[in-house]
Amino acid sequence: MRISMVLVLSVALLFVGAHAAQSEEITLYSARAQSLVGPLVRAFEQESGIQVRVRYGANAQLVGQIMEEGLRSPADLFWGYENSLSALAKAGLLKELPDDILALARPAYRPQDAMWVPTSIRVRTLAYSPDRVNQQDLPGTVMDLADPRWEARVGWAPTNAGFQTFVTGLRLILGEEETLTWLEKMRANRTKPYGNNTALIQALAAGEIDVALVNHYYLFRFLEADPDFPVAQTLFPEGDPGNLLLAAGMGLLSSSSAAEPAQEFIEYLLRQEGQAYFTRETYEFPAADHAQPVTSVAEIADDAARLAPPVHLGELSDLGGTLDLLRRAGVL
Repeated sequence: MRISMVLVLSVALLFVGAHAAQSEEITLYSARAQSLVGPLVRAFEQESGIQVRVRYGANAQLVGQIMEEGLRSPADLFWGYENSLSALAKAGLLKELPDDILALARPAYRPQDAMWVPTSIRVRTLAYSPDRVNQQDLPGTVMDLADPRWEARVGWAPTNAGFQTFVTGLRLILGEEETLTWLEKMRANRTKPYGNNTALIQALAAGEIDVALVNHYYLFRFLEADPDFPVAQTLFPEGDPGNLLLAAGMGLLSSSSAAEPAQEFIEYLLRQEGQAYFTRETYEFPAADHAQPVTSVAEIADDAARLAPPVHLGELSDLGGTLDLLRRAGVL
């Protein structure tokens, strides 16, 4: 009888433990689109048994919400970009990450404050229509796009997080006034605004514009579907602000009440399966030392590391200042 009771209690405890593991959940605010990272979130749920409740939204919108919610935020994690993550860290809204998680990222990509970690890397490029622009006629620097010869021929995406980070980099490299002057010249030059990088690539193919400022990985998606897709891309000369390296990354919010499973998700993104997803499915550069970009992306990844301006990812923190400058220039 006693043995039976012990057996019953053991089974009950196992059931309770399994049920608790199955019911474990975290809340994620993601500036990365559901179409882009949704499959990876689902793969983590299946492997870990942890449910991830995701709120998708625009980068600036989610940052503003977290700032407003403060330590009362229901979110455990924020998945966004280097400028917004560093801004949240400066506001005291991120928890310091454990050394073993930070160590998974390449040293060159780790922010100095250890308050967030990169999950994948991108580079800004100049995409163009080879049918309408010869490569030798492309501008020698991103600043040259404000030249009158490019009037009404250039596209950009001012509301996009990648573009806003690029402008943050410009402010660091050139200063406020020179960046403002360039933005005003670009606007006067009738630079055409689009909602995102995908729309810019499509506009190039449709002949609406001749060149565009984009993140590198968008074009690879179109080329995967159609190797003859009529758009190409290139980098500027070494050190040009137009070659800025960008990070998508993740931070653990100070409001989190589920730090352990949240950190498990971060670690998953930096381990083999997560990094393989970013390189294979989104054509980004890996953030971890153990991973390599896919063959089609390897050349531009090598060039990006060599040609990028000397800006540390952790320095790109002043998103608010960038938004103010874009408004002053009449771009937003």
